[in-house]
Amino acid sequence: MSYVGPDFDPQPPRRPRRRPLTVALVALVPGALLGWGAYAAFGGSDDGGGSSDKAAVGTPTASARSTDPERPSETPTEPTTSPSESTAPSPSGPLAGKVVVIDPGHNPGNFQHTAEINRKVDIGTAMKECDTTGTATNSGYREADFTLDVAHRMRTLLEKQGATVELTHDGDRSYGPCIDERARIGNKAEADAVVSLHADGAGSGNRGFHVILPGAVNSGAADTRPIVAPSKNLGERIAGAFVRVTGSAPSNYVGDGTGLVTRKDLGGLNLSTVPKVFIECGNMRDSKDAAQLTSETWRQKAAQGIAEGIAGFLEK
Repeated sequence: MSYVGPDFDPQPPRRPRRRPLTVALVALVPGALLGWGAYAAFGGSDDGGGSSDKAAVGTPTASARSTDPERPSETPTEPTTSPSESTAPSPSGPLAGKVVVIDPGHNPGNFQHTAEINRKVDIGTAMKECDTTGTATNSGYREADFTLDVAHRMRTLLEKQGATVELTHDGDRSYGPCIDERARIGNKAEADAVVSLHADGAGSGNRGFHVILPGAVNSGAADTRPIVAPSKNLGERIAGAFVRVTGSAPSNYVGDGTGLVTRKDLGGLNLSTVPKVFIECGNMRDSKDAAQLTSETWRQKAAQGIAEGIAGFLEK
């Protein structure tokens, strides 16, 4: 995953939230993760580090639509709306009146715009690249295609519950947006929750998902202090639901088995003024995780797990 693409004006002052956010933290993850022991396929040790080999520039090793031995041909277990379709929010659904912004990590066209995505932007604590190309499975299924697919599935699920859903991009631009613009999109929407979707590019043998929470940052244009507590609540609910729905275990290489990691170096979190988390849904460079990430059925489960976590946070 990369969290770091054109210059933008400095971030405008934060506007007051439209509605108060409950910041009571609910300890959902421990209970939801009791079944980890059944996930026998996991191995390796937890290095507490979160290594990633995602390239900042370069061309994917293969087209996302090429024949992929890691991506079996299968049909979803139950009918779903086409990922490219958006359903109108239900005015009477449980999430009516709520705004969710989904941030599909990277852009399939980034590799064709290396100069633009390598340009530095201000993330409050430092200058960082606009974006990266993201990673891919060993057979060429790209992270950018994975995140956009899951975003479409999540949008369908959340809109059926009445939420207003906005994507930071929908495959409708040649590259980007940059990480600072991604944050501003959620801020401008006054979103009740923002989730940035990713898949990691760590070494083989490193498996599992992890949710990244914002740390307390107060530097330059960044002030995450008001969103740290509600973002943690959002992240815990997503982690618990993700385990329950997908059967995946938390990362065995970062997070000490909790599935939760706090970071202060990600512009998408540093510049957010609304509750926001990142989720690394698995490791694309591990063959077992890649088999899940390339599965249409599993991607539907991933979308459902994340959507359920968001719904639990918004309905609290």
